Amino acid sequence: MEPRIRIGISSCLLGERVRFDGNHKQDHYVSATLGEVFEFVPVCPEVGIGLGVPRPPIRLVGNPAAPRAVGVKMPDLDVTDRLVHYGKQTAARLNDLGGYIFKSKSPSCGMERVPLYDGASGGNRQGVGLYAREIMRAQPLLPVEEEGRLGDPLLRDNFLERVFVYHRWRTLDRRNLTAGTLVEFHTRHKLVLMAHGTEHCRALGRLVATAGTRPIAELAAEYAAALMAALRHRATPRRHTNVLMHILGYLKTRLSREDKQELLQLIEEYRLGRLPRVVPITLLKHHFRKHPNDYIAGQLYLNPSPAELKLRSFY
Repeated sequence: MEPRIRIGISSCLLGERVRFDGNHKQDHYVSATLGEVFEFVPVCPEVGIGLGVPRPPIRLVGNPAAPRAVGVKMPDLDVTDRLVHYGKQTAARLNDLGGYIFKSKSPSCGMERVPLYDGASGGNRQGVGLYAREIMRAQPLLPVEEEGRLGDPLLRDNFLERVFVYHRWRTLDRRNLTAGTLVEFHTRHKLVLMAHGTEHCRALGRLVATAGTRPIAELAAEYAAALMAALRHRATPRRHTNVLMHILGYLKTRLSREDKQELLQLIEEYRLGRLPRVVPITLLKHHFRKHPNDYIAGQLYLNPSPAELKLRSFY
């Protein structure tokens, strides 16, 4: 049995009473559903830098490019440097994570849209939590998300897909990265990448085509950055429809007219938003069991890992 993917997470989301007021912000989907598959690594940076529970609340103030974390009612309390240092230390220590789930709107953990107050005018803008910023700076390829955004099925699906792809890449990179294994990795992910944009798939293909002609470490770093950037682009129903039609092409000489028409109808119903994507996928897999194809059998788009299949909705 493979070890579970380690996911960093704000401690309060798991029910730990580490909030400034002594409470928690437990997210039951995260703790129960995701907790069955992932190994969580909880961190509360505010507790980590020595602030107690309960404690005076803090907020971000000043310049969005270099905000300060100060007390809401105690402006002389400034924990900026401590949070930044703790974020750098933690990023170096937790260098084996497969993803990170941050607490939204937190001045320490918020990934985006954290209230940022302008001391001069009293108005507020938006910033990034100081601890979260350091984690993302130190590990720019790491899949990150906030618990609130995980309530959106499409955003949740995108995050989970990135986690599993990133984990497979890191596993390959640590074990046996060669020109051949890089080509094999890319081949297995071609249809996954196509769903995020054919231009990204082609660009990555051009990179892979240079395997064997340049240093593998240099190529791997460039490929990994382009791979994770590609996956951040939304896989839209239109793009998924293109992938499904592409897959159907491998069956065009094997299916009866009626079976082909049934698949075309289901794919169209998915494109129009009347059916989830899992419906045409299920029928495609049924036909490929009767008419095997080695290329399709190796594609993770139709054949994800059991853990990924358990969590992803395939809308």
